[in-house]
Amino acid sequence: QVRLVESGGGLVQSGGSLRLSCAAFGFAIDTYRMNWYRQAPGKERELVAGIAGGDGFTSFADFVKGRFTVSRDDAKNTAYLQMNNLKPEDTAVYYCNAFALRGSDYWGQGTQVTVSS
Repeated sequence: QVRLVESGGGLVQSGGSLRLSCAAFGFAIDTYRMNWYRQAPGKERELVAGIAGGDGFTSFADFVKGRFTVSRDDAKNTAYLQMNNLKPEDTAVYYCNAFALRGSDYWGQGTQVTVSS
């Protein structure tokens, strides 16, 4: 069964750090772009960061540049989002997405990140 399972969310104080993990099951992520999205209450889901398969090229939304990093371990079939210097406005449900140009597109169930001021 194909699925993505996020973990690592929680409650943290402003300025703190969290590391989210996204474990893939039922398929190999090595040819997929692994993306992280987030959705805050009452807002649209937005792209936070992504890392390509193969060359590992990364990209980030302006609002997290310099604070978040994204990585992947294809041997463990897992992607990661390291979040540093968290702000209250980073509070959201964070979703992992695996995307391939051939049309495969998988989503995790999300993990809640709450940043207190």
